[in-house]
Amino acid sequence: MHAATAAAVDELDGAVDSLLHFRTDVGERSERAVTEDPLLPTANAMRVYLAVLSTDPQYVPPVRAKFAEFRQSAGDLTVGEHLHVEAAAKLLDGDLHAAGSLLADLTAEQPRDALALAVGHQIDFLTGDATSLRDRIGGALPAWTPADPHYANLLGMYAFGLEECGHWELAEQTGLRAMELDAADVWSIHAVGHTHEMRANYDDGIAMLDRRRSDWDRGNLLRVHIWWHYCLFLLEAGRHREALGVYDERLAPTEESTITEVVNAASLMWRLHLLGEDVGDRWAKLAATWPPRMTIPFNAFNDMHAVMSYVGAGEDNLAADLIADRRRYVGEAGSSASPATNVAMTARVGLPICEALLAFGRGRYTEAVDLLWPIRRHVHEFGGSHAQRDVMQRTLVEAAIRAGRTAQARTLIGERISVRPDSPYNQLKMRQLADS
Repeated sequence: MHAATAAAVDELDGAVDSLLHFRTDVGERSERAVTEDPLLPTANAMRVYLAVLSTDPQYVPPVRAKFAEFRQSAGDLTVGEHLHVEAAAKLLDGDLHAAGSLLADLTAEQPRDALALAVGHQIDFLTGDATSLRDRIGGALPAWTPADPHYANLLGMYAFGLEECGHWELAEQTGLRAMELDAADVWSIHAVGHTHEMRANYDDGIAMLDRRRSDWDRGNLLRVHIWWHYCLFLLEAGRHREALGVYDERLAPTEESTITEVVNAASLMWRLHLLGEDVGDRWAKLAATWPPRMTIPFNAFNDMHAVMSYVGAGEDNLAADLIADRRRYVGEAGSSASPATNVAMTARVGLPICEALLAFGRGRYTEAVDLLWPIRRHVHEFGGSHAQRDVMQRTLVEAAIRAGRTAQARTLIGERISVRPDSPYNQLKMRQLADS
């Protein structure tokens, strides 16, 4: 790579290490790398990666300006540097698929580029590409050995890709191996948690997270999200009030909460809403955190959680306004050559889901079913995990039952219980349908 000083390279290495471990200092460390060498290509690309992958549009404009300044002054680039810079440029254009493809090309040439693998993995997550979540990492693994410092991080990513592709037992084994090699690899802890969620092993999930709490419940960007997973286990176990207590202590948004942390809060609250739990004034406090974050269309997955919050708080007007704004966004983009991945996500998945949530909140359950039923097979297209997207599937189940759409409800519940017969939620819905 091209670098002005060895110190700049050291700072970049430290930033990549923090990224792989989801440490909260990753932004600060990447900035130090650019400060040490303003023309360090990979560090400039990394600053873009962090801004866009945060899914919070407030971070993008200043980074866009700095990246443009860098490109005007950048000299010759290595193949790897060129692909990183081009991938970063595609992300700033909003073209996640093109960025992911460029990073895949880089990984094919240089399978030991940990930054390319980590960022590509997150792009696969944001675009809901489960096969690439698995194979982007799997294809690079033979170039690594257990002696490599970040081998465990790679195994953690691979475990998550395996889980999202349905290889739950192998995913658990791979994640446990990563945890043995590096206790601080929170992504592997997260991946193993997902394997328990997918198999409805809620007691095992709680026990695993309790055992490893000292490894994940401090100083990392996944901490709140893993608490969200903990709450999902509590809900499956029927311990709803305990989950609400964890919400108050760990998930309720503060002024310092990131947008992904507010997403976690909204997701849990909506699940409690579907279960009929009284959550008091929590909805109003949650809904109040969203308006400043929603002024720029940026991420359809986040839009869904904002609408959940508005509907839960009885702020139907805010939900309707957001939906109208996103319709304008899609319409205006349709008349241009915009490469933004989020446009297609919003049009194909985001808007129907947001409209269905508003209809559900207004008691128009038939309308909610009609909106969600046609898209239920491709909801993955706007990103997230199976566990995260299940909130939409549960909304569809509940809407079908309440609308008296018995045939559709029976199909939906049958699909669920055939895959996870031990899930108390699935069994509850089967009994509810039988009694109706």
